[in-house]
Amino acid sequence: MQIYRHIPNLGSHSPCVLTIGNYDGIHLGHQELINELLIKSKKNQIESAIMIFEPHPREFFTPKDAPSRITSLREKIEYFQSKKIDRVYVVKFDKKFANMSGDNFISKLKKQILAKAILIGKDFRFGNNREFGINDLLKSNIEIFILKEVRKNNKRVSSTHIRKALSSGDLNLAKSLLGRDYCISGKVIYGDQRGREIGFPTANIHMFHNRPPIKGVFAVKLNEEFGVANLGTRPTVTGISKLHLEVHVLNFSKDLYGQHVHITFLKKIRDEVKFESIEALKAQIKKDIISAEIFLKNYD
Repeated sequence: MQIYRHIPNLGSHSPCVLTIGNYDGIHLGHQELINELLIKSKKNQIESAIMIFEPHPREFFTPKDAPSRITSLREKIEYFQSKKIDRVYVVKFDKKFANMSGDNFISKLKKQILAKAILIGKDFRFGNNREFGINDLLKSNIEIFILKEVRKNNKRVSSTHIRKALSSGDLNLAKSLLGRDYCISGKVIYGDQRGREIGFPTANIHMFHNRPPIKGVFAVKLNEEFGVANLGTRPTVTGISKLHLEVHVLNFSKDLYGQHVHITFLKKIRDEVKFESIEALKAQIKKDIISAEIFLKNYD
């Protein structure tokens, strides 16, 4: 899979079937688009391509009010690679791109990316101030395929719906919309050793998510190992402002430092709270471990 951080120059690429979007969460609706992309790519014997934007457009226009990220850029790339997408365009969403006219964007799709067909959702819009939509693409002489929305329990599957489910701790609902358990990946880094000092050593995860949509204490899997995770601000110990993810891996003593790991969230145990003392925190952690072990014992 080839990854491009820009739209290529004229004549540098072969024809492709393209889909365009933010792909935050890569939920069931996104997966349907990707599956159709691969089918049409194989049928027409041309490459499959996906265009995404970094940062998310709303992070550019309204950074303080932008939605939390469900999936990081790395996690998206990992998924696309697993589906054997031929090429991915990670387009920088900046002032220049935001001001690009719809006509100019269409021209780039036709002449520089060589998109022979484009798959999009019905609400797709583009160009300066979102001036262009599907009808404009239909006039471009590019073959356009508009996929129907995917619904679950009579509701449209959307990134917004998933964020709400995750923020409320409803991991089962999030799983049904994502088609998989919610997961965050990151690198295990050295922490302040507070967990080890109080008898519960943890793997500290450097997240690629600045503001994940989930907080609290959870039963999790770190790769293939079960554990208990805290994702929050650690109010009892330090009270940091940035969200911090740490995992106490059950019955585990191997060295994880420097490894890139995946944390799969299986069940929410409780919200994060500030305790009156370290002893009270330790007592609660013991209860959290017991709760996690009871759940994980029956986890399939």
